[in-house]
Amino acid sequence: MPAIANFVETGNEPAIRGCLHTPDISNGSGLVLTHGAGSNAQAPLLVALAETFSANGFTVLRCDLPYRQSRSFGPPGPGDGARDRAGLKNAVAAMRKLVKDEVFLGGHSYGGRQASMLCAEEPDLVPALLLLSYPLHPPRKPEQQRTQHLPDLHTPALFVSGTRDPFGSIAELQQALKMIPAKTKLLLGFKGKAKTDSLPKQIVSELTTFLKLSS
Repeated sequence: MPAIANFVETGNEPAIRGCLHTPDISNGSGLVLTHGAGSNAQAPLLVALAETFSANGFTVLRCDLPYRQSRSFGPPGPGDGARDRAGLKNAVAAMRKLVKDEVFLGGHSYGGRQASMLCAEEPDLVPALLLLSYPLHPPRKPEQQRTQHLPDLHTPALFVSGTRDPFGSIAELQQALKMIPAKTKLLLGFKGKAKTDSLPKQIVSELTTFLKLSS
């Protein structure tokens, strides 16, 4: 069974705090996973994904964003984004020390948006993104689009979304993906509990195939 251990690195600011999943037999690749607004690295979906990716040879770090390290509950504030992105960059750098091959970056909702914004700013940071329930706009406010950075996103990205997401409909997401110059794919999921259904295995399979097509 893959080993799970607390992971803390405080050498660079913001610090990295989370859980590291080390596979029995590594495929050489790493994955950094982070959470949405109001959540943390213990979110059931992240745990299920980390366990499944690790069982398939990935070294996985699921980490708390800096805003969550600063306060144990509540959503991020308007000024937290830049620091959260810096935290993700540090996490990717830390993962590079642990694996011999490529490191990928994934995030749920707010965490995914910050990951995509980071890669728009630094297109060579990772070879691909895993974006879960990407929040295109606040619920019931479709006019407040969070897509300004998408034309600058040159990192291939696999999007996973539910069919009834208040942060963006499938049609809205499909339209937003047309703004991205990199290769993208949309996987429809989230039809049950992440821990008990087949979604994590499906995501691992889809991402593995997507990486081969994008390389």
